[in-house]
Amino acid sequence: MVDSLAGILGQTWLVTVQMAPWLLLGFLVAGLLSTLVAPAWLERHLGGRGFGPVVKAAAFGVPLPLCSCGVIPVAASLRAHGASRAATTAFLVSTPQTGVDSILVTWSLLGPAFAVLRPVVALVTGLVGGALVQAFVPEDRRDAAAFPLAPTPVPGEGRGIVGSLFAALRYGLVTLPADLVRPLLLGLVLAGLIGALAPVDLAARFVAPGPWSVLIMMLVGIPLYVCATASVPLAAGFIHLGVSPGAALAFLIAGPATNAATLTTIGRVLGRRTLVIFLVVVGTSAFGAGLLLDAVLPVLGRVAPQLGHAEHHHEVAGPWAHSTAATLMVVLCHAWWRSRRPRGLAAVAAVAPANRILDLVVEGMHCSHCQQSVARAISDLPGVATCEVDLAAGRAQVTGVEVDVKAVVVAVEALGFDCRPAAG
Repeated sequence: MVDSLAGILGQTWLVTVQMAPWLLLGFLVAGLLSTLVAPAWLERHLGGRGFGPVVKAAAFGVPLPLCSCGVIPVAASLRAHGASRAATTAFLVSTPQTGVDSILVTWSLLGPAFAVLRPVVALVTGLVGGALVQAFVPEDRRDAAAFPLAPTPVPGEGRGIVGSLFAALRYGLVTLPADLVRPLLLGLVLAGLIGALAPVDLAARFVAPGPWSVLIMMLVGIPLYVCATASVPLAAGFIHLGVSPGAALAFLIAGPATNAATLTTIGRVLGRRTLVIFLVVVGTSAFGAGLLLDAVLPVLGRVAPQLGHAEHHHEVAGPWAHSTAATLMVVLCHAWWRSRRPRGLAAVAAVAPANRILDLVVEGMHCSHCQQSVARAISDLPGVATCEVDLAAGRAQVTGVEVDVKAVVVAVEALGFDCRPAAG
C-alpha cells in the first residue's frame, strides 16, 4: 500500500515537473493577452458581415486561454454586441481547443507534433464551422438583442504600463490558475495513477490502434468537462495505456471543445441548427486529425525523429525543473486559497438607500470569465449603478435607480446562465 502510494505520488510529481516551466510561461503570456485582448476589444473587431470576421474570430480564439465553459459567456457577449452568428460559431469552435498555456504544456508532455497540430486543427475547424453556419443558417439579429450595446474601450486603456503589468500578473498568476486548479490537479493525479498502477499498453489489449480507437476516444471526450490544459496529462496517460497518439489527439480536440452544458447553451443561444453544425465539425475534425496524426507520425519518425515522437514522462529532472514545479504548486495553492475565501457582497450594501438593491441567483458560472461576463452584461444596462458578482456563492447584487429586473434576467440568461431574483 505504501509503495503504491509512493509510486502514485512519484509519477504525479514527474508529470508536474515536466509541464511546470511551460505552464508557468503560459500563465504569464496569458496574463499579457488578458490586458491586450479583452472581450470589449474583440466585440469591436468581430462585427460586420462576410467571411472576414469569421477568419478573425477563429484566429483570435486559438491563443486565448478560455475553457469550454468560459468561452460561452464571452461568445454570447460577442453575439449580443454585433458579431455575426458565423463569427460567434468560429470563436466557439476554435477557442476552447487550445490556448497559449495548453500549447506550451502539450509541447512539454506530448512533443512538437501534437503542439503544432492542435492549434492548426483549432483554426481550421473554426473556419469550417463558421463557413458552414454562414452558408446554411440564416442570420437573425433578434437573438442578439439581449441587452444594449455599451462603449468598448481599448484593453488596458487608462491603466498605464505599470497598471497593465500588474493586471497581467494578477490574471496570469491568480485568476487563471484559480480557474484551472481543480481540473488541472485532477488531471495530474489521474496521470500519476495511470503511470504508477496501470500496465503499459493495457488499452491496446482491448482495442487495437486504428479508426475504432480514435472514434472511441473522440466519443469519450465529447460529454466530459475538461479544459485544454488539464486534458494534456490525461492524454499522456492514455498513450501510456496503449492508446495511439491519434486517438489521444482526438480526445484533446473533442474534450475541451465540448461538454454537456456547453452543448445545451449553444442550442439555446445560437439555435439547434448551429448546434448540429458545431457537433459535426468538432467530431469530424477530431476523428480526421487523429487518423492524420497516426498516419504522419511514422513518416516523421523516419525523416525527423525529434518530431515523430509522442513523449512519455521523463524519469530524470534537474534542480531547475523541480524548483519550477514547486513554484507551480505555490501558485496553484495560492489561487485555490484566494478562490475559496468568502468575499461576500458587502460593498453593495454600502450604497445609498435611495438606490434599489436587487439580489439575484445566477446558476452555471464556473470560472472568472463567467463571473466577469455576468458583471459586465448587467453593468451595461440602463439605471445600473453597481454590480457585484460572487462566483463561489452563485449570487449577484445590483444597485441602481429604476433597474428593470426582467432586463437583468434576460441579459444574464442570454449568456447561457440561469438567473432569477433571490427569494426573500
